[in-house]
Amino acid sequence: MIRFSLRIPEDLHERVTARATTDRRSLNSEILHPLEAALAAPRADAGSTSGDPASPAPPHGKPDSSPA
Repeated sequence: MIRFSLRIPEDLHERVTARATTDRRSLNSEILHPLEAALAAPRADAGSTSGDPASPAPPHGKPDSSPA
């Protein structure tokens, strides 16, 4: 098992912690559960015409505010 630090917003941490308590899971297990499900599901863009399976996913979170 690999250990690494993960920085998440405080409000998200509170929500995940609350769900972990409700689901009677550790915080680690609560984070792994949807991550594993998302990676096991077939990709929605599997039929795209880009043809590059290694192309990166679109970014999530706050958009980059730097000028183009």
